[in-house]
Amino acid sequence: MLCSGIDLIEIKRMGRCSHREHFMERVFSSEERALFAGKKEPLPTIAANFAAKEAFAKALGTGVRGFALREVSALRDTLGRPYLHLTGRAEALARRMGLRFSVSMSHTKAYAVCVVIAYTEESSNQEEK
Repeated sequence: MLCSGIDLIEIKRMGRCSHREHFMERVFSSEERALFAGKKEPLPTIAANFAAKEAFAKALGTGVRGFALREVSALRDTLGRPYLHLTGRAEALARRMGLRFSVSMSHTKAYAVCVVIAYTEESSNQEEK
């Protein structure tokens, strides 16, 4: 199985939301909020992370149902490469479906975008043949 989801968001839209503490705590994990706090200009990262949550939901084919947005964290490895860290019901849903994820994020001054590819180990192994 191979599925994808994409989301594009206007960065200034996130600027209006990011000032509301309740919104930030409801939508973003503590690890994501720590990532944002370490940025000189956090809005593009906030927007890209929000897009990642939406793209994840689209890749699942469920929409944002059955899990909380903060259970899907878009984090970065030591080289800056993004990856999804799932917890709670999001993790259980992905596990039940046997899915793994690949993520790519980017932004301009005005927009942030994220693409999430959901795949099973079986589809990954078939492509290697």
